[in-house]
Amino acid sequence: MNQQSLQRQLGLTGLVATGVCSMLGASINVVPFMIQKHVPGIGAWVLPAFLFAAIPALFAAYAYAALATAMPKAGGSYIYASRGLSPYWGFVASFSQWFGLSIVIGVVAYVTIPFLRDIAEALQWMEVASLLETGIVRVGLALLLIWIYVGVNIRGLQSYEKSIIPLMVLMFGMGAVVIFSGFYFNQKDFTQAIVDKSGAQAFLEQTHSINLSTFLSAGALLFASFIGFDSIAQAGGEARNPGKNLPLAIALTIGIVGLYYVLFTMAVYNTVPWEYVAQEASLRDITAPGLLAPLLPDYLIIIIVAGAAIALINDLPAMLLSVSRLVFAWAEDGIFPKTLSSIHSSNQTPYAALILSGIVASVGVLGSHFAGNFFLGIDIMVTSMMVNFLLICLTLASIDSINPELSEKLLLGKKLSTRKVIACAGVLIIGFFLVIHTYKDLNATVGAWYFHSTYVWLLVMALASLIFFLNFKNLKKV
Repeated sequence: MNQQSLQRQLGLTGLVATGVCSMLGASINVVPFMIQKHVPGIGAWVLPAFLFAAIPALFAAYAYAALATAMPKAGGSYIYASRGLSPYWGFVASFSQWFGLSIVIGVVAYVTIPFLRDIAEALQWMEVASLLETGIVRVGLALLLIWIYVGVNIRGLQSYEKSIIPLMVLMFGMGAVVIFSGFYFNQKDFTQAIVDKSGAQAFLEQTHSINLSTFLSAGALLFASFIGFDSIAQAGGEARNPGKNLPLAIALTIGIVGLYYVLFTMAVYNTVPWEYVAQEASLRDITAPGLLAPLLPDYLIIIIVAGAAIALINDLPAMLLSVSRLVFAWAEDGIFPKTLSSIHSSNQTPYAALILSGIVASVGVLGSHFAGNFFLGIDIMVTSMMVNFLLICLTLASIDSINPELSEKLLLGKKLSTRKVIACAGVLIIGFFLVIHTYKDLNATVGAWYFHSTYVWLLVMALASLIFFLNFKNLKKV
């Protein structure tokens, strides 16, 4: 066992910042608009699909919050499922989650650089903008961002909080400019701005109806926007007053981010007609700042693009904290080498687990660059998290029979009948979303079998199974 141990230093604000920053980023600045390309026909129904996608996340959040009160430890989701359901499912599901999220950390770092390029262009720094377009600079800066935040995390939770909380406040402040602008202008203003710029109306208004399969596909895709609150549970071993702060932080995170998503998406679509969004999405990658640009002066464009860049950058420290605690928990249980549970002597942080997660995230950067497509990594993450959320709900439903001693420690959901109803409903609803997502993936037209995220996820699960059974003797000793 380590002489050093993780210290409970994260307060409520730090926990909420961890959850919020893990959830916000590309989820709000890109996904609600590029969905017009990835789910053709969703049209004006993006906001209802967003609200629909929140339903499974609410059930999963309840399950996480309840289990966190009984098991406030590092590597939350692994600990919950391994103690309350099955050691095998606890490990393989959390391994695929760790792999998917670590790759997505690299994806986030890689897609941040074009936002920095856009800021340079808005400032008329054209040489800098051109430099940021080159492959070696883009990859180099993305890797630099990852390892800066690996270093921030290793330095300790005080350093982490000093980094993440001011950036979160700045991110919301700059996002408020988008929300205010979206509600201040209207679609007539936008249409006139396009006419003034191009000399002709650049899109056609359409009557629109939607079918059920399109709506369900959009809901499954937008579900990705609600992934991230689980990072609070992963940091459970470092939370102060965990029985109170962990469930409260999860509830506040879901509430804050959910409200922000609704206001942000509603504001942009209030000003920019969905027909224009769909047309532009079919031609190029679009973002909220880019859509509002025709209406705004240069200084406001710089502010909202900077806000989008900060939202992406702020994903990195929170997600690195989350994935490293999974590695730490596995090493503590003997499934991974014990050296990966090493704690920094003065900072009380799992530095070895952070370094390993940084290496895998770096692979995500290189994969995004050389493959030329970063959506595969996101799809793998969505599959992994849906399975993980489903298992967490299943754990809450079965913990009283599998581990009654732990079930008695639950501070939330003490009434067995209520707990089972909510947990079983979560299993059914999340399972339904998983079926939709898998069906959509397997029926997609792609260039090779390995571009189907389901097949890649199955390979990751097979690797996790091999690791588990090779190290099962160590786990039994623990």
